[in-house]
Amino acid sequence: MTRTRILAASLVALLGVTACEGFKEAMTAHVDVVARAGSQELTVKRLSELLGPTDVPLRADAIRTVAQLWVNYQLLAQAGAAGDTLATPENADAGMWSAIAQLRTRKFYEGIAATFPAADASTFEKAYNDGALLAAAHILLSKQPEGLVAGVNDSIKKEAEKIAATVTAATFASVAKARSQDPGSKDKGGDYGVFAPGQMVPEFDAGILSVPPGGITKVVETQFGYHIIRRHTYDEIKDQVAQQYPEIANVVAESTYFAKLEKDANVEVKPGAARLVKAIAEDVDAYRTDKTVIATARSGNLDAGRMSKWMAAFPPQSRMRANVVQAPDSLIPMFVQNVMRNELLLRAADEAKVGLDSAQMAELRTAFYGGVMTAMTRLNIAPSQLAEGGADLGARQSLASSRIEEYMGGMVTNQREYVDVAEQIVLVLRDKYESRIVPAGIDRVLAEATKVRAAADSARAANQPPTAVPMMTPPAAAPTTPQQP
Repeated sequence: MTRTRILAASLVALLGVTACEGFKEAMTAHVDVVARAGSQELTVKRLSELLGPTDVPLRADAIRTVAQLWVNYQLLAQAGAAGDTLATPENADAGMWSAIAQLRTRKFYEGIAATFPAADASTFEKAYNDGALLAAAHILLSKQPEGLVAGVNDSIKKEAEKIAATVTAATFASVAKARSQDPGSKDKGGDYGVFAPGQMVPEFDAGILSVPPGGITKVVETQFGYHIIRRHTYDEIKDQVAQQYPEIANVVAESTYFAKLEKDANVEVKPGAARLVKAIAEDVDAYRTDKTVIATARSGNLDAGRMSKWMAAFPPQSRMRANVVQAPDSLIPMFVQNVMRNELLLRAADEAKVGLDSAQMAELRTAFYGGVMTAMTRLNIAPSQLAEGGADLGARQSLASSRIEEYMGGMVTNQREYVDVAEQIVLVLRDKYESRIVPAGIDRVLAEATKVRAAADSARAANQPPTAVPMMTPPAAAPTTPQQP
């Protein structure tokens, strides 16, 4: 894949569940718990005392991250104590779902791409003249910030109109070098070479297509300023077309395929989706079972729980979750459509019964099993490492939990190396074992840890030894001699 682009009775029942959840929340607040993992509890007091004296930022997102790490580690400890290394194909396939989905959709798409018509050199000139790909040079006079100087942009536009009225094909490059304010192209005579439609802002593409090859536009206004554009003739760029058109044609065919796929599916993003999607990006755990619909399609909807799985599957180095949180709301529907595109492609692969061969599945499962054992071993909670706990499950669980508590204390003070529990493992652990983060507890930890840190800072200041270097006494001012008149 070239781009990477996932009634009355009911009301009574719902109210009953809501009331029950509210009661549990109230009870949780009463016992002052911020997280649970199986039989283990992380209290507000414990987490506050853990974070207060450290350099961990006292922000809700940072506290939530530490609480989620504690849950991950304690669930893994619970599994280790039970002798459960998650080493079954079912667990591996559930954990590696995103990698499996990526490989399956890639395999399916490669079959689709093979049906795209091959680029025929005899059609290149017609394709270029018809706008299947574009080539142009431009002269740009940049806009100034609105309101900086009254009427300044009107003056800039008039200047651009003067240039447009006098420039010719023969003088275009020299005028661009002298007058254009586009640093990326002016030294090349304003030339942008060959590119696919859609790479530039819409107004720029429309300006190119408003004239025949070889023609020069009137002034075209974009967010960047005022452009005079010359559309290259085919003869001027035929070598570039021959080199780039096959790839561009493939991109166009791919775009056409996905546009049809989405149109046939009738994809619609729900109003107000941006707020929910950003909330999921901030805390994927809180939405793993949420059925709120984000986008609809004929083949099935995309809900918050499914979106949280896709969001969690993005590798941390991509910073996708942070980018989603910081993105303007207006861009979120496009992100949702891209995830829905993945979903549609995966469903199409399902219908076509596209699967992976045994070697591919074995490789993915082996990677999953290895990841589990590596994390357990590094945390000293692998089944063999808990043998000293004896045959009693409770004793092994207590031993494993105590080792995690000791590790957490060292990790937050940078005395122990960070151990990552990959999302693929977390997904299986959260499904197999009970766990919960209490949102209200995060706020209480923030308040209590702030007090602990303030007390720790005061204690450090009070215990700071006095300086061993005595302060110098400033010399007495020298007497001044009155100036003679």
